[in-house]
Amino acid sequence: MDDRFKRFGTVSFTAVTKTNDFISHLEAGKVTGTRCRVCNKLFFPPRADCFFCLSSDMEWFPVSGKGRLITYSTLRYAPVGFEKDIPYTIAVVDFGEYKVFGRIAKDIPEDKISIGMELEVKVNELPNGQLNYVFCLPRL
Repeated sequence: MDDRFKRFGTVSFTAVTKTNDFISHLEAGKVTGTRCRVCNKLFFPPRADCFFCLSSDMEWFPVSGKGRLITYSTLRYAPVGFEKDIPYTIAVVDFGEYKVFGRIAKDIPEDKISIGMELEVKVNELPNGQLNYVFCLPRL
């Protein structure tokens, strides 16, 4: 059984998906989404099937470059399994053809976060060895 997805996130709610290669990409330091080869629709988080044209002919693409912060919220109360993480900031970043939902890196102070700021996405390893991705300030 291919259960690579159990390595994703603070709490992994599933160990098996049709997009387990996402974890191999994270292990290689890359954040990826999927693109439908039939209609060119982009997906993040990655999908194995296109909801638009119903094709399963998908390919991987790198989530890279700079995006713009379009919304965020700092959580001070957390659901079960995330209590040790608070406070943390969740956000949506617009990369043009697609948007990515995730956390803003803890090294960005809350008072420095603003709508429209440029952010990049990077792989993040958690203290327990789990993998996720976070938004960070662009590298110079």
